[in-house]
Amino acid sequence: MAESIANACYGIDIGGTKIELVACDAALQVAWRKRIATPQGDYAGFLLAVQQLVADADAALGRGARAIGIALPGVRERASGRQLSANVPALTGQYVARDLQALLQRPLHFGNDLQCFALSEAHGGAADGYPSMFGAILGTGAGGGYCVQGRLIGGFNGLAGEWGHWSVPANLLQRHGLPLLDCGCGLRGCVERYVSGSGVAMIERHLGGSAGNASDVIDLAAAGDARARQALDIHRDLLGHSLAALVLALDPHVIVLGGGLSQYAPLYQQLPAAIAAHLFAGVQVPPIVPPRFGDAGGARGAALLACQPTFP
Repeated sequence: MAESIANACYGIDIGGTKIELVACDAALQVAWRKRIATPQGDYAGFLLAVQQLVADADAALGRGARAIGIALPGVRERASGRQLSANVPALTGQYVARDLQALLQRPLHFGNDLQCFALSEAHGGAADGYPSMFGAILGTGAGGGYCVQGRLIGGFNGLAGEWGHWSVPANLLQRHGLPLLDCGCGLRGCVERYVSGSGVAMIERHLGGSAGNASDVIDLAAAGDARARQALDIHRDLLGHSLAALVLALDPHVIVLGGGLSQYAPLYQQLPAAIAAHLFAGVQVPPIVPPRFGDAGGARGAALLACQPTFP
């Protein structure tokens, strides 16, 4: 059994491929954690999986959490409370917050999973001490969160940071001969279809390759494969344009990358020039840095919501 902690808070990060729970004290010291695969296409199975994960944490700690922060993928409709999630379709149209509250029967604090990543990095993470920061996730999809003076900026619909559903400009798609792709959100040509990890593999396959994921493309490029290198060049140009738009819209003091592609070290050397290529003269590119907490940042940020729920 893990050591019992007084006033424990749980943070749960629900992603496209995994669900992670961390149990923390008020100082965000992690006493217990567990990851499970996200049930696909089965909403009832999803609810039961979260309920069992919380029960496992309660049993491990010998006591229940006083509050739980939950980082949900996508957005909640402001009027209806229904969830919209491009990367976990089983949640779309469901009253996820209401149903989890009924199941778990304790105080719950909900946030967007990508915004929780940003909140975590703004507090003790790679962006700690910066007046403003943007956390840009490049994983199953693409999105992020924006913090000013350590506080999340949610906006009218709670959508602040959803840069993955901006459209890629037609001239960039034409430059690289890329198709206009449908997105799970219902729009077409969304940034995340091209700059996410899955987007890297899509670009390589469009060039005639057969890569299954971004890691395959990176490995092929490292081995000298010309097609894979071209795919990474195209991806870098598209990503540079998208982040340049963020700089112009929000002007953050630092950008923290997250998701699987944040582990690709060459990005940090290559992105500043790729961003600058899409900015007018005199605009300085902010530091582009890796995350401190990696893919555990979402769960940690969710725990912040529970331990100190004044953040959102």
